[in-house]
Amino acid sequence: MVGVRAPVFRSNTGGCGEGFTQFSKVPACECDVVELHFQRGVLIEIYFEDLVLATNLEAVTIRKIRRRIIPLLLILYFVAYLDRINLGFAALSMNAALSITSAQFGLLAGIFFCGYFFFEIPSNLLLHRIGARIWIARILISWGVVATLTGAVQNVSQLYVARFALGLAEAGFFPGIILYLTYWFRERELARVIAMFSMALPVANILGAPLSGVILDHTHWAGIGSWRWLLILEGLPAVICGVVTYYLLPGRPVDATFLTNEERGWISGELAREEYRKTGDNPGSAWRALTHPMVWRLAIGLMGFDIALYAMTFYMPQALKAMSKGYSNTLVGVLVMVPHLAGLIAMALISRSSDRRLERRFHISLPAIAGGIALILLGTTNSLLPSLVLWSIAAMGLYSFLGPFFALPGGFLTGFSAASGIALINSVGNLGGFIGPSVIGALAHGPGGIYRGLALAGLTLFVSAGLVLLLPSQGTIGSGIASPSARGSDAA
Repeated sequence: MVGVRAPVFRSNTGGCGEGFTQFSKVPACECDVVELHFQRGVLIEIYFEDLVLATNLEAVTIRKIRRRIIPLLLILYFVAYLDRINLGFAALSMNAALSITSAQFGLLAGIFFCGYFFFEIPSNLLLHRIGARIWIARILISWGVVATLTGAVQNVSQLYVARFALGLAEAGFFPGIILYLTYWFRERELARVIAMFSMALPVANILGAPLSGVILDHTHWAGIGSWRWLLILEGLPAVICGVVTYYLLPGRPVDATFLTNEERGWISGELAREEYRKTGDNPGSAWRALTHPMVWRLAIGLMGFDIALYAMTFYMPQALKAMSKGYSNTLVGVLVMVPHLAGLIAMALISRSSDRRLERRFHISLPAIAGGIALILLGTTNSLLPSLVLWSIAAMGLYSFLGPFFALPGGFLTGFSAASGIALINSVGNLGGFIGPSVIGALAHGPGGIYRGLALAGLTLFVSAGLVLLLPSQGTIGSGIASPSARGSDAA
């Protein structure tokens, strides 16, 4: 077998070779061998020169795109997640100030995701139609305003309304970014770039935890409670980021001024070929994605994951505070950093391995199982160090889940089907963010306190891992959701 560029092959074989495309492997006939014997220096030189050029073009283009959009998206998600989770730290003083019970706090943490659920699919469809730059800027500004105003609530009822409104305002942000990344990156790069973007979760906790602790301990300006300043100060950056996004976030590769014409043409062609492989001549509709069984399997799997993720997010500060008698809120914030730092490292390693091997199922399920075991075992220790180790294992399992998992929908969804399918997966999955904290809050008054709820959250990770393991192998996932007629024509 030999591999040469088609133009060179035709000019040196006297027409005896079969037709083929650039860089494909083709059978060599006798005259090919003779020509290669006499011309091999020229042919091989051309072959490898073009191969190096193509490889360099790919590497340079992907590197430019990553450097241009990932840092901005990372900052945006950092701000979003900080506004979403700062309730866990505000609770260290807010619960006493507003006389909030454990059950009420669980509902406050979870009601955010009810608002998120109702508007997520329409939001993603609008993003696909209007454009990412305008729509994501709108999301940022509206949730920043709501998050800032949350610092003015006077009672639990108003806080319920504010948290629900925050979910409505932020709805569509995460699935919108996942959809946006499919406009720029091929399936083989998705796990790593999603993990890069999702690093905002552990980073928000690594940086946000001590920051929140410092604000709670030292910010009492104008006689206003420090938990109120926490909500206000961490809400304002979203408004600023919304304005920045409108001016800096590029839409699609065809409009990317930071790429050369050759780079724009290459990435657009690569993405177009990948889209055709998924759907053929008939791209899947939004409705077809909403009824696709694999979409629902992923949605239910994500629900189990989110139950555990937000159980950890909202209750780890309180659990570590209870084991650290006499520790300041600032020091508790430092302790909370440790598991999230471990999770950040694991996320980078697992996503890199997943993309290298183009394997998703085991890279998702094995970390999830490890995280589930850690959550179950938390109730077996009353010591700070073993508890911190178990929280770290849980964080490693949970954060490692994200990159490979959200690379899966991009393997068989595209266009409006991707917009609706990814939104459905995320909206149904995020109901776990309502169920987890609510159930743990309801169980907190019984024997074992919050640890019964955390053990239940660990069990949901086993369910999520099982659902992912039942998915088709990676080689068959990318069959797309085109209509039956389209699939039939492809088969023919």
